[in-house]
Amino acid sequence: MTSQWTAEQVHRIAPPLEAGALIPAVRAAARGALDPARLYWDMWPLQDAAGHRVVLAGRALWMALTAPDRGDPALRHFEAKIHWLEQVGEGDWIDHGPVLPAVSVPYEREWAGAALCHDGTVTLFFTAAGTAARAGGYQQELWAAHAAVGADGWPTGWSTPAPLVTGYGPHYMPADAHEGAPGTIKAFRDPAFFRDPADGTEYLAFTASLAGSASAFNGAFGLARKRADGTWELLPPAIHAEGVNNELERAHLVFHAGCYYAFWSTQTVTFADGLGHAPGGLYGMVADSMAGPWRPLNGTGLVLANPGDAPQQTYSWYVDADLTVCSFVDVLPDGSFGGVPAALLRLTLDGESAGLALEPAV
Repeated sequence: MTSQWTAEQVHRIAPPLEAGALIPAVRAAARGALDPARLYWDMWPLQDAAGHRVVLAGRALWMALTAPDRGDPALRHFEAKIHWLEQVGEGDWIDHGPVLPAVSVPYEREWAGAALCHDGTVTLFFTAAGTAARAGGYQQELWAAHAAVGADGWPTGWSTPAPLVTGYGPHYMPADAHEGAPGTIKAFRDPAFFRDPADGTEYLAFTASLAGSASAFNGAFGLARKRADGTWELLPPAIHAEGVNNELERAHLVFHAGCYYAFWSTQTVTFADGLGHAPGGLYGMVADSMAGPWRPLNGTGLVLANPGDAPQQTYSWYVDADLTVCSFVDVLPDGSFGGVPAALLRLTLDGESAGLALEPAV
């Protein structure tokens, strides 16, 4: 069952927001041991099939998009590559270089996804963006690659990356345009793995655009399901935001205390006319099963938001099964781009209520 995130629900978001919905202020971008010549953004942890973070050979491993700092942060999207990040100590990170080896592929760059570690194999689900034949496009497909975990705890012997699905199916608009602009392009990206504890069925959540929509604002929370033969079939979206919002980014699923939670990130600029009061933030819905219906958390869908005086300070939130929330530092108080991981946060979830936990994330 596809549920709708409605304008009526978004209209219920009213300032001032409660403290439990506000992300703490970010005053500076702590780069630590990260490469000072690179920018880092959309990130995710290495997870097991239940969504918990995995430690390999004593290393807390994550992945993030990164690109050389060219002086204009907008350029990073066209050189993005996924790197390994290791979390060390409290809030410090080490860049261990590219996840995938350099091989000939038909896409130009790597955008966000998720990473699964299961039965001694690491699977990287990611967005294959652009086309190698012509630089700078916004084409998007869902791809994956696999590697065995070696004796030293590092994945080794990566398979050649391959597409997960063919085409975009009847429910989703093609994301095959070469020209476009951030915030207005159509989506088919950000695959995130989820295993349903009820029956073991495996899914991918992803950011999509609703086919057949009469609105330019037609963001959708896409779903694909793994077949018995190991291939993936596209399903109708879990949620759509027709007439409300163009981008439900970093779509992903979390199971907690008997409930299914669908989370996504979005920005004020991608809301439809008349909904510009809605903050950039982490949004979500809850259901009793994968079949839905999906109900907006806190009655509006809003879970966490940047403070009003720093509406773009962080972005691209991703929640794991331990309710730890990662993101990256976007716009600093001086207007510069942060380009580093933000401090980890922790959620509280209680049925249809969600907010920021008082205790720090670990």
